[in-house]
Amino acid sequence: MTDRTPMRAISRRATLVAALAMPAVARAQGDVWPSRPVRFIVPYAPGGGTDVTTRLIAEGMTNKFGKQFVVENRAGANGIVGTQVVSRAEPDGYTFGAQTSTHIMARRLGPLPYDPVTDFTPISLMARYPLVMMASARAPFTDIAGLIAEAKKQPGGMAQGTSDAQSSFAARQFARAAGIEINEVPYRGSGAYLADLSAGHLPVAWGSPATAAPMAASGQVKLIGVSSPERSPFLPNVPTITESGVTGADFIGWFGLFGPARLPRPIAVALNTAINEYIVTPAMQARYATLANEFSPMDLDQLMALMRADDERWARAQAEGLIERQP
Repeated sequence: MTDRTPMRAISRRATLVAALAMPAVARAQGDVWPSRPVRFIVPYAPGGGTDVTTRLIAEGMTNKFGKQFVVENRAGANGIVGTQVVSRAEPDGYTFGAQTSTHIMARRLGPLPYDPVTDFTPISLMARYPLVMMASARAPFTDIAGLIAEAKKQPGGMAQGTSDAQSSFAARQFARAAGIEINEVPYRGSGAYLADLSAGHLPVAWGSPATAAPMAASGQVKLIGVSSPERSPFLPNVPTITESGVTGADFIGWFGLFGPARLPRPIAVALNTAINEYIVTPAMQARYATLANEFSPMDLDQLMALMRADDERWARAQAEGLIERQP
């Protein structure tokens, strides 16, 4: 008997069958991932907070999945070189990139060869941390109230050291919220300003808890405030800036892991879940404590919401003159 089914109907039926089969194929692909080594690209030199945190995560993922998760440092152009590699990678689950909270801010600082929101898939918020206000042990004040009083005696005569875009933002935001004139002195890294701070040539500087705590322990600096809404569990005796009477100066930095855009969701979910479970283990929490890293687990949708909120925040900050495009 001759099959008189129209070819168009056959084509529609084949398309429907293929469409129904796609979720099963996606699940099958997700089940076998990873089948080979995975790269975690850190767009900065070895040894920094982003690098150390990412290496801890890579070690745990290697043990979890039974495949090597290899950290590759691709420094250059303030993180742009390595980040561009991730943005252009195949979305197959074998290339990811570590970032800091300056990832979203970067579009306000100058032109980028990628979009920091739409060209990436957020995977994990690996850690969060506040910034710390450090005062030289030789400064004539011991708290934020004293700093403000001193700054008002000599408008524009005091200085505060910063070492990157996020500390620059925090410093400017604080000065505006406190209603004082204090000059920002940018340094190339925290190591560069620590000598001036300990010698008393610089009265105030901003850094991470991991940078600030050893300096305070040695007696070279006084820790006078943290930028988080609540006190840091690693610096419980240091008041928040808000506690000290200055509102509107909160800031929380983060380390995050991203994949390229269009990464299959099953892979993103698998890696997000594995990292969240790994970080809360007692052994990992103990290692995080040595870095003063705090952990706030988020799922993929929460992470994307955080990225978009950050983008809006930096747009407002630029409009208010708190961050500036660089030449």
